[in-house]
Amino acid sequence: MKRKLTAQQLAAALDRLTKAVLAAVPEEGPIAVIGIRTRGETLAQRLVDRLQAARGDLHIDRGVLDITFYRDDLGTRDGAPLVRATEIDFDINDAWVLLVDDVLHTGRSIRAALDAIHDFGRPRLVRLAVLIDRLGRELPIAADFVGRKLSAPGPQRIQVLLKENDGKEGVFIVAQD
Repeated sequence: MKRKLTAQQLAAALDRLTKAVLAAVPEEGPIAVIGIRTRGETLAQRLVDRLQAARGDLHIDRGVLDITFYRDDLGTRDGAPLVRATEIDFDINDAWVLLVDDVLHTGRSIRAALDAIHDFGRPRLVRLAVLIDRLGRELPIAADFVGRKLSAPGPQRIQVLLKENDGKEGVFIVAQD
C-alpha cells in the first residue's frame, strides 16, 4: 500500500470539493445529497455538514444508496453479495440531487447508482461529486465536482480510508484484489 494523500491533503481535497458544490447549490428548492455506500455515504455526511455550516439557511435531505443489485458485474463476483439498506426517505422528484462517491474510475458504479436513483423518482437534475477522479473511464461519465485527480498504474486501485470507516485517513494505491 503506497500513500498518495495524507490526512491533511485529503482534507484539502474535501475543502475544494465543498467550495465547488457550494457555488452550484441552488438558492431554493429541494436539495438532496445521496452517498453511495460505503465511503460515499461518509463523504456525503461530511459534505452536508460543511454546506450547512457555510449556509445555515440551507435545508438538505441526506440519503444513502446501496447499488449492489444494480451492478453489471454482480454475476461474475465470488461469494454472496453484501447488501445493505438504501436510505432515501424523502421525495427526490424535481430535486437537485448531488450523488457522492469516494473514487470515480470506470464509471460503472455511477451508472448503477443512476439506475438506482431513478427507481426512487425523477430528480430535476443529478450532479456527481467525487473525492478522487482516477481517470480511465469505460463509460461516458464525468464528475461535476472533483476533490483531486490521481492516477494509478494498470491493475492497481485507489483506496480512500476515512476515520469513520477505517480508523485513519488517507488515500492509497493498493494492488488489485
